[in-house]
Amino acid sequence: MKRFRWGVAIVAALLAPATGAWAQPSAPPAGRIKVASGSAFVVRQGQAIPAQVGQLVYEGDGLRTGADGRVGVTMNDDTRVSVAPGSEIRLDQFLYAPAEGRLGFALAIVRGIVAYVSGRIAKISPDSIRLETPSATVGVRGTRLAIRVLP
Repeated sequence: MKRFRWGVAIVAALLAPATGAWAQPSAPPAGRIKVASGSAFVVRQGQAIPAQVGQLVYEGDGLRTGADGRVGVTMNDDTRVSVAPGSEIRLDQFLYAPAEGRLGFALAIVRGIVAYVSGRIAKISPDSIRLETPSATVGVRGTRLAIRVLP
C-alpha cells in the first residue's frame, strides 16, 4: 500500500507543472472570444494558446495576432474589443460587480490597432475605464474608438 501511495504522489508531482500553464485562472472569466481567425493567440501565464471562438478570457490575459490574425472579445459587461492583425493587448484589470460597487476596466495596448466599444462599466462608472498605450492613457466616457500604437 505504501508503494502505491508513493507512486500516486510521484505521478501527481510530475503532472502538476505540465498542466499549470494551461490551467484556467481561479478568478471568474472576464469575457469570451467571439471572433478568431488566422494567427491569433491568448497569452496566459507566459504561454501562447491558439485563440478559439467561445474561449474564455481572464483578467491578466493578453491577446496577440500575427500578420493574418484577428480576435474579437465581448466582455461580461458587453464591452467589445477587436484586435487587428499584427497587434498585442493585455487585459490588466476587469472588475464587474455592480451590486458591490466594484467596477474597473484597464486595457494596455502594446502595439497595433484596437477597436473599443464601451459596455455597461462605462455607463455606470466612466472613471473606471482606462485604455493605456506606451505614451498615453485614454479616459473613456462611453464611446466607440480605435487606437493605433506604432512600434
